[in-house]
Amino acid sequence: MPNVNGMKAALIGSAIAALGVITAPLYVDLFQLMQLTVFAAMAILALSLGFIWGYGGILCFGQTSFFGLGAYAYAIAAINFGDSTPALLIAILVPVIFAALLGYFMIYGGISDVYLGVITLTVSLILLNLVNSTAGDFYKIGKARLGGFNGIPGVPTINMPGNPGYILSPEQAWVLTGLALIAVYLGLRALIASTFGRVIIAIRENETRAALLGYDPRIYKLLTFMIGGAVAGFAGALYVNWGAFVSPTIFALGLSAQIIIWVIIGGRGTLIGPIIGCLLVQWMVTEIGAQQTLDANFILGAVLIGFVLLVPKGIAPTVRDFVASRLSRTKNATAIEDVKP
Repeated sequence: MPNVNGMKAALIGSAIAALGVITAPLYVDLFQLMQLTVFAAMAILALSLGFIWGYGGILCFGQTSFFGLGAYAYAIAAINFGDSTPALLIAILVPVIFAALLGYFMIYGGISDVYLGVITLTVSLILLNLVNSTAGDFYKIGKARLGGFNGIPGVPTINMPGNPGYILSPEQAWVLTGLALIAVYLGLRALIASTFGRVIIAIRENETRAALLGYDPRIYKLLTFMIGGAVAGFAGALYVNWGAFVSPTIFALGLSAQIIIWVIIGGRGTLIGPIIGCLLVQWMVTEIGAQQTLDANFILGAVLIGFVLLVPKGIAPTVRDFVASRLSRTKNATAIEDVKP
């Protein structure tokens, strides 16, 4: 019953959020709408790590690997096909294949969680240096020049499916990205509520016990890793669509750290938490950058330390526990009053 009620609440909240997304262009100016678009794309990236770390127990320091691969795959495919529909599919497929190969060697190779995090971070840095060294006309895939440290400019943005000549306006791109965030959230929530979701949570809590019950932890962890890669790749495609540009900095260490900070601040073990953490941090960094008086990294580090010390569970779990505690006290007080003579 709690799961059913929780899913109903999520559907109602998502419906309200979808209404807000659709009507936002009516009362938000274009500049703010563009900011919201990139925030929503980043929130999808936060969900990818929130899922594999919070529910699968896999701490991936290199989630930017899949984010960047999805972004570059979309840019290259969009330039070559001239249509965003197959490009979006390729942007999801490439990170999934990469996550399957990387995850297979790590998970089936018995790599511990700590070393898994180090390896994924190293892979992200390798991709950064690899793509950074592709300057020159020789480095191209089809019509797309990789551009090295200059990146790939002029990436075709998302068009109406089946009609490459109909390019989405910034308002339509915002609606697409906002609704995509809601859809990914609901999809992951439904997956967690399924048998697969219960198994990966059981493996996170006690891998040995889950194995004794007949489940192979390796295949479940690999599938979780691949799903996280798919979501991150999709976020990368939406991010490129926002700026029509992609460069090797998308694999940078700073972004890898930010993703982890989003999840820690928002709250591990929830899906709404990474979204809240991402939106809060991105808004804060944007505001600090606009003022040009304080160092954004210094403030971000101070905020992270404060949350780790004072709100270790993160925003969403802390609020949830507080509300549950208040409701429990109210019910107990009502029950005591009922039994009084």
